[in-house]
Amino acid sequence: MKKLFIIFGVLSFLFLMRPIIANTMQSQNSANSQTISLQKTSIDQNSEDHGAYNGLLKFYHYTGFANATSGNLLMILIGIIFIYLAIKFDYEPLLLIPIGTGIIIGNIPFVAGNQTGIYETGSVLNYLYFGVVKGVYPPLIFLGIGAMTDFSSLIANPKLMLLGAAAQIGVFGTFLGALYLGFRLPEAGAIGIIGGADGPTAIFLSSKLANGVNVLADGTTVKNLIGPIAIAAYSYMALVPVIQPPLMRLLISKKDRKIRMKPPRAVSKKEKMIFPIVALLLTTFISPSALPLLGMLFLGNLLKESGRTERLAETARTKLIDIVTILLGVTVGASTQADIFITKDSMMIFALGALSFVIATMGGLIFAKFMNLFLKGDDKINPLIGAAGVSAVPDSARVVHTEGLKSDPNNYLLMHAMAPNVSGVIGSAIAAGILLSFLG
Repeated sequence: MKKLFIIFGVLSFLFLMRPIIANTMQSQNSANSQTISLQKTSIDQNSEDHGAYNGLLKFYHYTGFANATSGNLLMILIGIIFIYLAIKFDYEPLLLIPIGTGIIIGNIPFVAGNQTGIYETGSVLNYLYFGVVKGVYPPLIFLGIGAMTDFSSLIANPKLMLLGAAAQIGVFGTFLGALYLGFRLPEAGAIGIIGGADGPTAIFLSSKLANGVNVLADGTTVKNLIGPIAIAAYSYMALVPVIQPPLMRLLISKKDRKIRMKPPRAVSKKEKMIFPIVALLLTTFISPSALPLLGMLFLGNLLKESGRTERLAETARTKLIDIVTILLGVTVGASTQADIFITKDSMMIFALGALSFVIATMGGLIFAKFMNLFLKGDDKINPLIGAAGVSAVPDSARVVHTEGLKSDPNNYLLMHAMAPNVSGVIGSAIAAGILLSFLG
């Protein structure tokens, strides 16, 4: 902070000195009593001083202080808030710290044309952003997710997959809401996927439908909404512990929150190996456009469960996913330059994102209660696990587990909640593929 005050002090001093230097030059040029040689020396000296001043002034014009706008400062503040929430409250720190830092990087003021900004062709950030624009990073993220996910709970109780499907109502509800607010069909489809609470899927679909490149039938170009959509999706993923508990307490009675589910059956190693192959075939035949996401997801899981490729699985779920998460977070954050991000469209996307997440959570909870109408005795499910149908893995499952413990300290719901949670990942990818098929 002291350094900032020193820099501001130096720049202020230069501005104060400008009229003094100008008056000195004028005074020296009007001195008729000096000899020609002294006049020449004085002029040369004044020229050197003036050149030095112009050099300092030119340097100042290249600094961020001369080019900063109120929008830049606002976005930098938002980036700092993201980092604060990640560190202070442990809200998705692996995501919010890279994104928050990226927001700061993207809003440091610069002079255009020096290949600095993320949208300037040839800049380093622009090359890194290529992985976002072309949808390269999301499938790599899914590879890592597959390599670290245990589908045992879903295999043991397949009916819980319906909860993951029910939560996708948030996707299609948001899609209709975006159309109502005036977004074009491809843009509305990209915005809708925020309802799945799946950041990589949201980036993948927006890179295909709302990338600022595709030209519609009427000759207009779709808007570039990748930044606002990605930030909204990751923000609401991080706010799962804040958004979901009030909805759980509102919709689920205390009695239902205490329902104890019977332990899931043991799943054999053979079932775990067969599942990713069967799931890959079924899901991609239903939604071929989601192949990049689902293919990598189940490949990662097969690497984990095969028992023969542990080294590859370890790389996918650690080093690879860590590297891609850093690149994805920083570049998505840097794409939120104030002049592009602070728009009416961005504000509407954030509002729709919040609404979609609420609708998705409510859809899962209500459908869980509906399922219990047809289940008897020990087969009944705790409706709280319906909230885990959104694909914020594993945070949503943890929130369900925590909320269940508040009602009954001996009721452990984590393993049960993981079933709709992982099915939500699959469901959001399928929903993205369906939207891409119709709107791409």
